[in-house]
Amino acid sequence: MANDSRNGLRVLVIEDQHDIAANIWDFLERRGHAVDHCGDGVSGLARAMGGGFDVIVLDLGLPRLDGLDLCRQLRAAGHGVPVLMLTARDTLDDKLRGFGEGADDYMVKPFAMRELEARIRAVHRRVQPASDTLELGRLSYDPATMLATREGRKVPLTRLQGSILATLLRDAPKVTSHQRLLQVAWGDDGGDIAALHTQVYELRVLIDRPFAQAMIRSVRGIGYRLVELP
Repeated sequence: MANDSRNGLRVLVIEDQHDIAANIWDFLERRGHAVDHCGDGVSGLARAMGGGFDVIVLDLGLPRLDGLDLCRQLRAAGHGVPVLMLTARDTLDDKLRGFGEGADDYMVKPFAMRELEARIRAVHRRVQPASDTLELGRLSYDPATMLATREGRKVPLTRLQGSILATLLRDAPKVTSHQRLLQVAWGDDGGDIAALHTQVYELRVLIDRPFAQAMIRSVRGIGYRLVELP
């Protein structure tokens, strides 16, 4: 396919294996993307904190600062840029840890470059925010800033947490099924029911735990719903 810079994204590749990084760089540049590269976690975090990227491709096993710590610090600083995590490990626990620290998608090495680009474009499409603030009682969420507010307390969310909360707010007071939440958060690939439960648990820690009553309720075997409190 011809190079088309009009559709190109700004991609930061944080990968210590130089042959893999070079292959990713060459392939994405030929496809019209602008690529930058860092070979360790410390320099990668500094570059990511500077902003200006549409997607970050992040290796899990990095020198100086591993990918999980890098992603955690990036999210704690309020950066919502989508992160596609790369790893040689293909266990459920590894995936859940990645999603728990704020990764948006997860690919296991080795992978096809065409699939990598497809995943990059997919996570970028899913982060495009709606403009309207969503509200239910004293809980609100602004997709543009990824800030939730409950009873005056502002809570920054990751993209996945925000997607789930926004869907629950739109559907309330109806039950939102597991399958609908999986499709909203990950599309056709990336997530599974265990990853969804992990994200909802983290969301509850932020939205419900500081308060006397929980708004996010489980509906056993079906999904979740938000309830408006008196």
